[in-house]
Amino acid sequence: MASAATTKAAPEAKTAPGTRERLVRTASRLMQHGGYENTPVKQLVREAEATLGSLYHFFPGGKQELAVAAIHFGDEEFAEALRAGLSSHEDPARAVEAVAALLADALAASDWRDGCPVTATALETVGRLPELQAACAQAFANWQHLVAAKLLASGHPEPDARDLAVTVIATLEGAEMTSQVTRSRTPLLLAGRHLARLVASYANQGGRADQA
Repeated sequence: MASAATTKAAPEAKTAPGTRERLVRTASRLMQHGGYENTPVKQLVREAEATLGSLYHFFPGGKQELAVAAIHFGDEEFAEALRAGLSSHEDPARAVEAVAALLADALAASDWRDGCPVTATALETVGRLPELQAACAQAFANWQHLVAAKLLASGHPEPDARDLAVTVIATLEGAEMTSQVTRSRTPLLLAGRHLARLVASYANQGGRADQA
């Protein structure tokens, strides 16, 4: 008779990331820390444990094409954090505050290095690299959509939900950058607290906060 150890199904082995995925993940991390221009191709390839040949195999457009893929990866990575925070409370005001706290915790855990995955690249590509700028703009739009969906599901009118979503993302982006520079969770936590009040004020007044 086979032993219990041999009859149990072996745990599924985790598949190591392939070369393309390693290149994208590494590019996303390096660009998050230093932006596009400060991410040398040689360093990127070395840290991804890849070769120049493999980079151009997967990304014929070279560094810029890889950078676009890295921005899309960072977009989804940040979106996951947003979804986690937004789903943590039914009340959208508390959910937005939870997002800010989650971002503050993650930033502190990274020793203040891992802020927004697209900000550094977005700032340096304005007016110079249209494809990268478009990818960054799409990331911001995707995040705004997630916040707006939460607000719409909570009964906010669509114009209010869209406007508030832009405000929430813009405020969190600025607060996260400030937290990084000051190495403090406080800017993000304060931003979350005041955004929660803003969202609640719209709900309490049944519409735009400036309506009587």
